[in-house]
Amino acid sequence: MSYDKQGIAPHGGELINRIATPAQREEFLSKADFLPRVQLDERAVSDLEMIAIGGFSPLTGFMNQEDYNQVVTDMRLANGVAWSIPVTLSVDEEVAASLKEGNLVRLDDSTGRYIGVLKLTQKYTYDKKREAVNVYRTDEQKHPGVQVVYNQGSVNLAGDVWLLQRDDHPLFPKYQIDPAASRQMFQEKGWRTVVGFQTRNPIHRAHEYIQKCALETVDGLFLHPLVGATKSDDIPADVRMRCYEILMEKYYPQDRVILAINPSAMRYAGPREAIFHAIVRKNYGCTHFIVGRDHAGVGDYYGTYDAQHIFDEFKPEELGIVPMKFEHAFYCTRTKQMATSKTSPSKPEERLHLSGTKVREMLRRGELPPPEFSRPEVAAELARAMRVEVPA
Repeated sequence: MSYDKQGIAPHGGELINRIATPAQREEFLSKADFLPRVQLDERAVSDLEMIAIGGFSPLTGFMNQEDYNQVVTDMRLANGVAWSIPVTLSVDEEVAASLKEGNLVRLDDSTGRYIGVLKLTQKYTYDKKREAVNVYRTDEQKHPGVQVVYNQGSVNLAGDVWLLQRDDHPLFPKYQIDPAASRQMFQEKGWRTVVGFQTRNPIHRAHEYIQKCALETVDGLFLHPLVGATKSDDIPADVRMRCYEILMEKYYPQDRVILAINPSAMRYAGPREAIFHAIVRKNYGCTHFIVGRDHAGVGDYYGTYDAQHIFDEFKPEELGIVPMKFEHAFYCTRTKQMATSKTSPSKPEERLHLSGTKVREMLRRGELPPPEFSRPEVAAELARAMRVEVPA
């Protein structure tokens, strides 16, 4: 795969922009009191934002029935472009019945604030269990992604959208770097190859190891932690971002790394979400994407490396971004360094693995994770966030 000085093409060939122009915004605001309203939940707000800034290119709105069905069954849009996760706006039957196809619909956030507009082109029902089984590989209600599908409305609204205006992120305005801006930054730095990294968890030494291994072979690293909706027991986004800031300051080469936020919501769809995350990073201008152990997984619904195997179901040109597949990294007590089973001769008992769950348990007991697992400064930050007294 080759890359020119202009960078990698967005998915589908065009970087979408659905942020209303000043004239459009004025027109939409003038109709504010006359349009029927639909209130969006946190995930739908994130989806609206990602469509508008081009993160979900080539989508220009919420999916119609033909695109939805093709994505659920074949991981393709109706035109054949690779796409693995449905992006839909669901409402209950009563709300749907009050809306007329062909008309504009006002989109409000959970506080009732007017944030966007939908040009309603289609209303359609769908099979929730079919979506759950195909996308999440399970129909169990306890799966967080399946739970969202089962709890949402039974009618999907389709059509192009406009975001009224692009507001600064309330917590991370300096890290709000949208796809057009990140592409410009890569170009200005002369980066022809850029590897993206997705995470919803605090960074630890295994993450750092695979990021730096990847950075050895490309021009730049795009650290892109997700700050949209996650599970209630995930570490909050502000804590995760502080951990990244600590590492950026002390342990990363400043001229080779960019830290930015990803406003998306987590689906916890494992393999399918790995494809989705790769496409999103392609839209931000990444040429490569790190796929590690149990990417976007939850519980034991997916095999350890299923999220890597799914890339083999697509031709390289269909995705247009190179997956960089890494084994589970650990601290090797024999070689005294981070390693994987590919690079370490160690036996299982010589490998230090700590899960996020085990780390949280240690912190609650007032224990800091060992330096072989987490940089001391990061461990101390996590301890403070969990209101644990940090040992002197």
